[in-house]
Amino acid sequence: MPGPDEAAAEAAHAHDAQLTKPAGALGRLETLAAWTAAWQGRHPPGADHVQVVVFAGNHGVAARGVSAYPAAVTAQMVANFEAGGAAINQLCGALGARLTAVPLDLDRPTEDMTRAPALGEADCVAALQAGMAAVDAGEDLLCLGEMGIGNTTAAAALAAALCGGTGADWVGPGTGVDRAGIARKAAVVDAALERHPEARRDPLAALACLGGRELAAIAGAVVQARHCRVPVLLDGFACTAAAAVIARLHGDGLDHVQAAHRSAEPGHTRLLEALALTPLLDLDLRLGEASGAALGAGLVRMAVAAHNGMATFASAGVSGPAD
Repeated sequence: MPGPDEAAAEAAHAHDAQLTKPAGALGRLETLAAWTAAWQGRHPPGADHVQVVVFAGNHGVAARGVSAYPAAVTAQMVANFEAGGAAINQLCGALGARLTAVPLDLDRPTEDMTRAPALGEADCVAALQAGMAAVDAGEDLLCLGEMGIGNTTAAAALAAALCGGTGADWVGPGTGVDRAGIARKAAVVDAALERHPEARRDPLAALACLGGRELAAIAGAVVQARHCRVPVLLDGFACTAAAAVIARLHGDGLDHVQAAHRSAEPGHTRLLEALALTPLLDLDLRLGEASGAALGAGLVRMAVAAHNGMATFASAGVSGPAD
């Protein structure tokens, strides 16, 4: 995968040093602007054109009582996205971002991962390709999210396979299950890990055996965005677990990615630490559907606006350091 454009990054750092502020005074906004330039491969960077993609998939493991909602909600929420009624629609409207909902064979749930691989090889490849096809190379920034009843259980299984641990280390309330529901989720994850020992050795096997179509699509989109030089913002736990597959395949596989926020799902903090991703926001979100990623895009847009729009010491007639 291509690396960052070092010339664009250097231009961003040089320009930042001339802006009318003390060095480092805008903190992480400064590094965000340089990161955006480096991965877009140009200076000045842009953040006007933001694409938000929500992939949706159904999980056979939902039949094991791991969610507070029935599996039918996945398709119903896709219809809600398309009608403009979901939270992410409102956030995209405020941001001026383009939202795309991508349902993936909702009438064909994955297999129950405790009994068989969730996805066969052909289905996994098809989902990866669907994720790649959803990326618009002309955008400045890509926000990724998901919708899928049962997918925090799949995400917990993925995280355990990729980062170690048991179901109890990674599961949380998800859509709002009680303590007994969390225990069921942990048992399901442990059963799936025992059923698929290859998942701990091979990241792609983990994705196929334990993941879902929407999670594989996110992994594909992360890779495609890298090739298209589009920086990426990840949403919460499920989205980050999908991206972790790429991190385990390539040590620098997520260098073009930022974690938009730290979700309230307990495993997300542990997963972010394992991937060395520092979230931009911490707002106790646990909705999914790219909501946190869209909020993070607002921060990137402001970082770029400050970087591109501020006067320099010379143009403003302001004395610089040591003048």
